Amino acid sequence: MKQSVVIGELAWPEYDRLVRDGKTTVLLPIGALEQHGHHMSMNPDVLLPSAMAERVAQRIGALVAPAIAYGYKSQQKSGGGNHMPGTTSLDGHTLTCTIKDVLKELARHGVRKVAMINGHYENSMFIVEGVDLALRELGWEGIKDFRVVVLSYWDFVREDTIATIYPDGFPGWAVEHGGVLETSLMLHLHPHLVDVSKVQDHAPATFPPYDFFPVKPEWTPSSGCLSSAKDATAEKGALLLDVCVEGIARELSVAFD
Repeated sequence: MKQSVVIGELAWPEYDRLVRDGKTTVLLPIGALEQHGHHMSMNPDVLLPSAMAERVAQRIGALVAPAIAYGYKSQQKSGGGNHMPGTTSLDGHTLTCTIKDVLKELARHGVRKVAMINGHYENSMFIVEGVDLALRELGWEGIKDFRVVVLSYWDFVREDTIATIYPDGFPGWAVEHGGVLETSLMLHLHPHLVDVSKVQDHAPATFPPYDFFPVKPEWTPSSGCLSSAKDATAEKGALLLDVCVEGIARELSVAFD
């Protein structure tokens, strides 16, 4: 069996050998099943952090756990809204408990260093809560050396990269859902899941400075995206991937020192 960085592809004795002493970092991607417009599949939030995690793991000698494929409810001003067909979400409590349980299981195996790589904005605080509860309960069991890094891959996109990707001006992270960044990465990594002929070109979405519940569907562009992906290219995706992988690998190589 060929050595892999993906935990699910390992036989259990090999996995046990690699993690029992607590020295190997485990990367845990976390995403969502969420609509990303007419032109793209609904799984970029899982596929993108997973791809980055595998490349980072190869650089720093880490392993990649199976991704958590469902996330917290899509919010209208960041993901189009949970009312959109196909978007399939978890309650916050469910997501928090899932994260807590997975982290505790990794700790039981001997893992002591975990980096959670987020690909879905709405997950952020539920990841934090899951980590907090896991650390508290592990402490009750006498495990006090378990450490976790939480990051979102887009935070590693540099200003000079943004200027290259968006030469006509960056519309802002708040409306990037289904736009140039995600589409470019998917064109580079999974081009068979993108149909650029179905991109709907429209101005970036605008919203009032508050959230409204239940959502007003008319606030969400009919495409489901919050900005246009018409300028997305595989070349931009390659650049974004390199920048994110380099930055994440650099930071994780020193984070647990």
